[in-house]
Order: sequence, then structure tokens, then C-alpha cells
Amino acid sequence: MAMEIGHVHIKTADPKATAQFYVDNFGATFKRDVPGRGVQLDLHGLQLNVTTIIPTQNHEQRHGIEHIAVQTDDYAGTLSKLKQNGAKILEEIHNNGRNVCWVECPDGAQMEVIEKV
Repeated sequence: MAMEIGHVHIKTADPKATAQFYVDNFGATFKRDVPGRGVQLDLHGLQLNVTTIIPTQNHEQRHGIEHIAVQTDDYAGTLSKLKQNGAKILEEIHNNGRNVCWVECPDGAQMEVIEKV
């Protein structure tokens, strides 16, 4: 079951200003606008998604570094293992042709698990 980091998601009231902070202070580069949400940045090979709270997501969302995303080539097996281990699945959706879920972590952060296609 191979996994890799997909992105780090930062949610904020002002995505443009927050993104500019990472550009100005840490050398991030602009990748693309995400219409109605925010922007994507490249932070030295790590994708940063900088957005507002997303109204189409039903799980609790917070400002700050909300979650770390991992992509897996065995989504069903990963989800099964999470459930067997008693992990709390906050939400499961199908997005852009992929299965996606959010998992509650003990420290209040979240992990997003994305089916790699």
C-alpha cells in the first residue's frame, strides 16, 4: 500500500494575503487560482492549497493548517485499515473522479486520504 504526500491545506479568511505571505517569506511560487476558493502554491515541491472555508464540505473546518493529504494507490484497503483501527472518518466524497475521505486525528488536525488515479 504505497502512499505519498498530496498537499498541505491552509484555510484562511484571506487566501490571497496568506498565499502572498508564503511567497514573500518562504519562496513559494504561484501554481494556479482555484476559482471561488483560493490558490495553489508550490513550496519547494510541496503543494500548498490556500483557501477559504469550503461550503460544499460538510465536516468541521477550521482556519490554519487544517489537514495533510496523502494519496494512495489502494484507497479501499486504506479505508478498511482506518476503520479496523477505529479511526473516525469525518466525511467521504467522490471528487474529480476520485474517492476522498477525511480522518480525525488525536491532535484536532485531520488527514485527507485521496485515491490516486
